[in-house]
Amino acid sequence: MVRGSVGVIFGETGTFEFKVMVFDSSKVYRGAYVKVWHDASSDEKDHTWVLGQVMAIKRYSDSFSIEEAMKGQRADRSDDKIVAEVIIIGSRDDTGMLRAPVIPFSPGSPIFAADEGLTRSVLGLTGNEMSIGLLEGTNIKVQLSVNSLVQKHCSILAKTGSGKSYTASVLLEELLDQNIPMLIIDPHSEYSSLKVEGEGSPEDFKRFGVKPRGYGKNVTVYTPASKAINPDADELFRLNGMNLTVKDLTSIFPDNFSTTHTGILYEAIQKVRTEMETYTIEDIIFEVGNDKSKAKWNVINVLEQIRDTGILSPNPTSIGELFQKGKAAVIDFKGVAPELQSMIVASLCSSLFESRKLNQIPPGMLVVEEAHNYAPEKGFSKTTSTDILRTIASEGRKFGLGMMVVSQRPARVDKNVLSQCGTQVIMKVTNPNDLKAISKGLEGVTSYVEEELMRLPPGVAMLVSNEIERPVLVDIRIRKSKHGGESVNVLKAARTPTPPPPPELVSNQSPEPVAPTPVRRPVPAASSTVEAHEHDVLDIPVVDSPAQDTNFTPPPKRQPSRPPRVEATNDEESEGGSKLFKKLFRANK
Repeated sequence: MVRGSVGVIFGETGTFEFKVMVFDSSKVYRGAYVKVWHDASSDEKDHTWVLGQVMAIKRYSDSFSIEEAMKGQRADRSDDKIVAEVIIIGSRDDTGMLRAPVIPFSPGSPIFAADEGLTRSVLGLTGNEMSIGLLEGTNIKVQLSVNSLVQKHCSILAKTGSGKSYTASVLLEELLDQNIPMLIIDPHSEYSSLKVEGEGSPEDFKRFGVKPRGYGKNVTVYTPASKAINPDADELFRLNGMNLTVKDLTSIFPDNFSTTHTGILYEAIQKVRTEMETYTIEDIIFEVGNDKSKAKWNVINVLEQIRDTGILSPNPTSIGELFQKGKAAVIDFKGVAPELQSMIVASLCSSLFESRKLNQIPPGMLVVEEAHNYAPEKGFSKTTSTDILRTIASEGRKFGLGMMVVSQRPARVDKNVLSQCGTQVIMKVTNPNDLKAISKGLEGVTSYVEEELMRLPPGVAMLVSNEIERPVLVDIRIRKSKHGGESVNVLKAARTPTPPPPPELVSNQSPEPVAPTPVRRPVPAASSTVEAHEHDVLDIPVVDSPAQDTNFTPPPKRQPSRPPRVEATNDEESEGGSKLFKKLFRANK
């Protein structure tokens, strides 16, 4: 055995795979990287170290019989055999190109554990700008290029609870450290925690080579709702409410709105434009009310709902304010209806893309959390924001506008958007439809990758990138800032006593109404036979109504529309009524 080797090649070999008899099982495991010296060719230029990866490993014994297994005891394990299956990744030539050997490996060649330099070089882990974690099972840092991540887009896909929001925040921290401007669509109030310094053990921070840090000066949280609904927000977000067009308003109309409704809205806006230089949604509602069609009430209902949200304003939030170097603007949709969210995303992303094309804002990244809600696959739902997100995914690279897509349902995300992502960070996925969508929509995903995705533990992601030669497993580093997407501990909340309301809340509450104290009033005797004295009092409690007007006069009673019925007073009248009854019902035959 060659000194330092962990195994030796045996059996049938090829240029892409071979089998290894393992000597040191502590350094050879499924997914481990190994190297082998390739000198099968007579040309010395082909003599080089080649990187391989263990894809499967098995252990068996020839001496351990079924009879011994039935006894349940085994004294000697020295004759165990460990066999690993290795696939070849390749080596770099003088020009930096990755090449695979063209001549099979020689049986008997020793296998060694791969060193960091060879692993980084062959895999293409040459970036030095964004450190997202460690290569699984090693201490090799996985670093990415900012240009590659932003320009060629990125997707983070995982089932719920697997750490996709945590991983997304790690990437956002690295982008903030590089002063990349970002606009974050946040439906669940998860990214405002970037402002707070993170907590964790010193050993974890030391292992990944980072320090706790809060980005309070770099992150601004905007709310389209109000400060009462979202008190943690820093600023209000508002859209331009002046001189709205038909396209601006119909983008949030329900799908069942017909061309009749659109025609009513179009005529109203045209009339308002001829009369006013600047107009608001109130002017449009008034003009729609003058229409003679009964369909106008559906249009008015939708317009009033938009008006009542308060999202429209004569002083809208500008794109230049949201998209600045070294800043991240978080659009927190807490308390905003889903239909309104889609309209805001469509309007905001359209303005962002147009401003970037005109070079009015710096290059940066658009982050879309829960992307299946804003860019759904055909057949699941329809939203107004799908088209603009498709456009950014296909054309944003030309103008330096990148997009990060985050979703827990890859099968429901538009395939045109996913297919444009050059970097994919995939965590644990078990749904068959999602696995199929990943394998069909993303490059570099094989059957091996699909099997690994179903077994990934929390915190470990598979990185697939155009800059990396093959998918690699990454142990995602600890966050510098505080994690804001933790799951709620229901049992702990149930066992924790409810805290009393704050004093200022109690003082602001209106006091409960107090029942008035019964008083006794002098009441005259009801019977004329009983003499009433001035100081006689009946023992009947009477409640005084508060603030009662003593001069109040009750309104006159409503008079009946017909005279009251007079009962018969003699036999004649009674008989007449009887005759009439018999005549009507033919009872006198």
